[in-house]
Amino acid sequence: MALFSSSTRQVPQSAAVPRHVAVIMDGNGRWAKKRFLPRVAGHVKGVELVREMVRACLERGIQYLTLFAFSSENWRRPQDEVSLLMQLFVKALEQEVEKLDRNGVRLRVVGDLTRFEPRLQELIRQAEARTASNTRLDLTIAANYGGRWDIMQAVEGMLAAQPEKRNGWQEGDLEPHLAMSFAPEPDLFIRTGGEERISNFLLWQLAYTELYFTPTLWPDFDTAEFDKAISSFQQRERRFGRTSEQLVEKPNA
Repeated sequence: MALFSSSTRQVPQSAAVPRHVAVIMDGNGRWAKKRFLPRVAGHVKGVELVREMVRACLERGIQYLTLFAFSSENWRRPQDEVSLLMQLFVKALEQEVEKLDRNGVRLRVVGDLTRFEPRLQELIRQAEARTASNTRLDLTIAANYGGRWDIMQAVEGMLAAQPEKRNGWQEGDLEPHLAMSFAPEPDLFIRTGGEERISNFLLWQLAYTELYFTPTLWPDFDTAEFDKAISSFQQRERRFGRTSEQLVEKPNA
């Protein structure tokens, strides 16, 4: 399994298109409420937008797409909504994996999956196995995931593998145990729905990510809105601690 160096220690090459995009898909419930529909209607529409987002990434040459589908805090929602979300997850896995595989998309699910029903866990395992050799796009779904959980489980995993690290360790010792160790850190983070916070998502990995917040609700976040986010990214000056003058002298140094 390949491990990419932390952008805080090694500066990635600049690119017009972000290599890795991470998204908090917020606003499904509010989208439905505005239309006097049940909240689940917004979640159903949101799943349709995931298909559009995957297609957009394939067309634009984006290599990694990570979507925050269900946080560890979302269990606090009403039980009937949580149950419907789980049903949608199962349905999406049953209906979409064949299409993902056909289009060269590798699917991974990261988070504490032990709380999910056995049927859902098995569908996740089957989907990951079926798409494991695909290379056009890495699609990661964060489910029952939290950034603090990720760091804690990584520390536990590191110390279990190397007990001597209790006496001291560095970033590079921890990174192989993080849930997203297979991917480069996100270049662009998008949150729809108007909130401007990262909500315990990829706390370690977003250290130098460009943040983009939009009031557009997730079910309305079409490819035109996605291109606005990419355009904003392209206008950023990613210095990683350097000066603007250094970027002109040695763009990738």
